[in-house]
Amino acid sequence: MIHKSFKMHLYEGMAEEYERRHNLLWPEMKDMIHEYGGHNYSIFLDSETNVLYGYIEIEDEGKWAKSADTAINRKWWDYMADIMDTNPDNSPVSVDLKPVFHLD
Repeated sequence: MIHKSFKMHLYEGMAEEYERRHNLLWPEMKDMIHEYGGHNYSIFLDSETNVLYGYIEIEDEGKWAKSADTAINRKWWDYMADIMDTNPDNSPVSVDLKPVFHLD
């Protein structure tokens, strides 16, 4: 399993809405994440900076990269674009974090 972590930025005042939308995560989005090898997915918020920290375990980098091009993923990006920093294609501005320690 590959451990991935990343950070994104949430707009001021959007923390409750972000959490609400994720608590209602569409079943087809959950299915896509699993279909493309994603497991044990968590997102954390630093409320002082509005920085979101994501953690996911994936089976294969190539397989996971292909999930970005699915229709459901594009729909989710469009849905979330009004509450966070995004790129021109509405994908979230996301910065991978370098792993420096892990203990099972």
